[in-house]
Amino acid sequence: MTKRYSFLIAAILLLAGTTARAQDLEPFVFMPQWTPQAQFAGYYVALEKGFYAEEGLDVRIEHPTETLPVSDRLRNGSCDATTFQMAQALEMLDSDVQLVNILQTSMENAMVIVSRHGEDPTTLRGARISTWRIGFDQIAECMSVERKLDYEWIQAADFLNLFIVGAVDAALAMSYNEYYQILQTGLVEPGQGVFRFSENGFNIQEDGIYMTRENYGRNPGRARRFAQASRKGWEWTAEHPDEALDIVMQYTSRGYIATNRVLQKLMLDEILRLQVAKDSGEREFRLRPEMVEAASELMFKNGMLRRKITMEDLLP
Repeated sequence: MTKRYSFLIAAILLLAGTTARAQDLEPFVFMPQWTPQAQFAGYYVALEKGFYAEEGLDVRIEHPTETLPVSDRLRNGSCDATTFQMAQALEMLDSDVQLVNILQTSMENAMVIVSRHGEDPTTLRGARISTWRIGFDQIAECMSVERKLDYEWIQAADFLNLFIVGAVDAALAMSYNEYYQILQTGLVEPGQGVFRFSENGFNIQEDGIYMTRENYGRNPGRARRFAQASRKGWEWTAEHPDEALDIVMQYTSRGYIATNRVLQKLMLDEILRLQVAKDSGEREFRLRPEMVEAASELMFKNGMLRRKITMEDLLP
């Protein structure tokens, strides 16, 4: 047999083996709750570095649209898992959508309120506060009631523009995202006029991966393998942030996201910081029972939940 034919046969066998292995992978559709950005770097890394494939999974990462949000996709079964903030998950559980948390990435709350003219936001009673049209503001609304601030929440798709033009007194923002965009306008100085929820008695965990209990129950092993590979993706990201950022920028480019590497680096650095618990100094990748209890108590007391939700309600 000539070398040429030997090479062709080897190539055919290799291709056949690769195809067979690909067919053996279990499909899994993962949909983060927002558009491509460094907030989801660990999942992009897990896919691009083959961590999901190593766990026997053929993962497809899709991002939501305004007309088809992740909550609807999860309900109708067109995605297997998504990311929610804890407060969002509690609301969905209260509305009889049974969810389970398979991996918790956030250990610290990222929300801030930034005032337009440098004042302490908690002195602005009755202030107009711009916020996201799609939610994420449950804990902020509870804080306003708890402190008798009577904020008027102005929901808008481009709520930062309202802040920039002076149509509102302050904006609700994430420390890893909109806060940096506000600083870039030059309207406020770093650290001035900022209320950080994590430092003022409202340190509630945010992002975690959730599935419906029904979907999880059909194949718990598949869910656990997805969670394990996702955790590995985040651990790799923490050890190789520059390389992870390269991968993030590929996703933002393919998603036609108007951003830049500087903003995405700031976001990634902050996301990684928020994944470390202040008291243990570690990435624990777990729900904290005391934070679940605090969030449930706060939301129940302020009429956002019909019943108190426990840690057991969220666990597989």
